[in-house]
Amino acid sequence: MSFCCGASMIGALGSLRHFKTQIHNVPILYCPVCNRIDVHPEIEEEYDILSEYAQADLAPEVDFRDYVTGEHVDSIFENCVSIDNGNISYILRSQIDNALDLMSVAKQLEDEEWSNELKRRLNKLSQRLSRWEAQSNKTLP
Repeated sequence: MSFCCGASMIGALGSLRHFKTQIHNVPILYCPVCNRIDVHPEIEEEYDILSEYAQADLAPEVDFRDYVTGEHVDSIFENCVSIDNGNISYILRSQIDNALDLMSVAKQLEDEEWSNELKRRLNKLSQRLSRWEAQSNKTLP
């Protein structure tokens, strides 16, 4: 499990750009609050090697799964709190629920700084959820 600005990072397969090469299906961790994206630490070395080879070959696109396989890639997200399987609304609601739980603890401890930080996190997550739901409603027939 990884944390960013206090929020738990979400496991996903994503596409990353390395110079002029787009690398697809890379196991990543991303923060729904500050938008930070990290290559999953367990495959970071493999990603670095593949991206350097792809860049040297001037490949415009590569698929990470075509070059890197193994048990640890298949089970890489086991320790993630949330995994992005396309249900962004569920993930954002889960993050909001976690932040609300922490907010009650912060209030019990009378920790004003932590409460304010959690309020900012809740605000960002709520905004992101609202934007996502608005986008989803636009695409429905």
